[in-house]
Amino acid sequence: VFETASSRIDLVHSNEKQRLIFTKTHDQIKVEKIYTFDPASYAVSLEVKVHNLTQTPITQVPRINWFQYVDPQKIDDDYGHEGPAVSVGGSIERQDVKKLGADVVLGPNVQWGSFESKYFIASFIPENPSLTNVIMNRDENQMVTVGMKGRKEIIPGGQNGTFSYSLYMGPKQYNLLKAMGVGLQDAIDYGWFYWLAIPFLYILNFLKGFVLNYGIAIIILTTIVKIIFWPLGNLSSKSMKAMKDLQPKIEALKEKYKGDQSKIGQETMALYREHKVNPFSGCLPILIQIPVFFGLYKALMYSIELRHSPFFFWIQDLSAKDPYYITPIIMGGTQFIVQKMTPAMGDPTQQKIMLFMSVIFTFFFLNFPAGLVIYWLFNNVLQIGQQFYINK
Repeated sequence: VFETASSRIDLVHSNEKQRLIFTKTHDQIKVEKIYTFDPASYAVSLEVKVHNLTQTPITQVPRINWFQYVDPQKIDDDYGHEGPAVSVGGSIERQDVKKLGADVVLGPNVQWGSFESKYFIASFIPENPSLTNVIMNRDENQMVTVGMKGRKEIIPGGQNGTFSYSLYMGPKQYNLLKAMGVGLQDAIDYGWFYWLAIPFLYILNFLKGFVLNYGIAIIILTTIVKIIFWPLGNLSSKSMKAMKDLQPKIEALKEKYKGDQSKIGQETMALYREHKVNPFSGCLPILIQIPVFFGLYKALMYSIELRHSPFFFWIQDLSAKDPYYITPIIMGGTQFIVQKMTPAMGDPTQQKIMLFMSVIFTFFFLNFPAGLVIYWLFNNVLQIGQQFYINK
């Protein structure tokens, strides 16, 4: 369809930026599509020049499309989105390709539009976001289109109009996406705890620079987090131990004031004050650590740095599940030990339910990325050591 002056460009043996120009003349209109490639970047600049070869004005509507075939038989990844993702007014809008049909229009004020998978993204950035809309649809042949449409532009006779875009087609690597300067890094789904996930990612990359293995870096990071929360863990365990020691007296109060819930509550609080026990001090440290867990969870789940990164022996990809389910099973065993060592609260039925949680955790983690399982496994090992120290 287009002519080009170059037969090939070489980005492997050259450090210079290189251009690929496509040219087409049709109905007194000459179109030039100029791609500029940088060997050091996944970013590509695109300039479209429309030359009006007539003496009368013409109207042009700029539009750039990304076409992506989606296999309807493919099983979706539960932990990653594959489909259109658009930044409109600073918020990210994602479309489920299975629910996508006729045109879905978003905008204006489109910072970027894209088609993404868990670890990669093909995106385009308009020159004038405030004048740009995004149109998405899926046809009967399962072809998904993500199109960026600008406003009409009148090109006078004998003159030309220019439409410019920046493209990024590559890995969803935080620092590379951020360098685009349009919030493209928000395409990585770090969730509500992005303010923790991103620092964890930087620390993980820093540690990997020394130990040259992301698996070992995860273990070191887990140890650092455990050391930081060691005092809170001690406080929580001691509080739970004190609560367990008071359990017989609380049961005696329930029997003594049976049917009088108000009196039971008053006497129970008096018992806490007498023994200087705060019933909430066992839960508060755990609540504080929940955001840290989710921050690490997101960092390990969605960071491309772990993709195809080996640990040792049978674990050759920390972003994929353990192919033999060895680490999840060991993790389940350590979770059971942690539950057995932790002071049991509540009645015998509740205690059995808590022990059964280790089995549920094991099933949850069977298909999780190996890097995330290693984090939780090693965290349990450290927890066992801390609990042994506290109990002793």
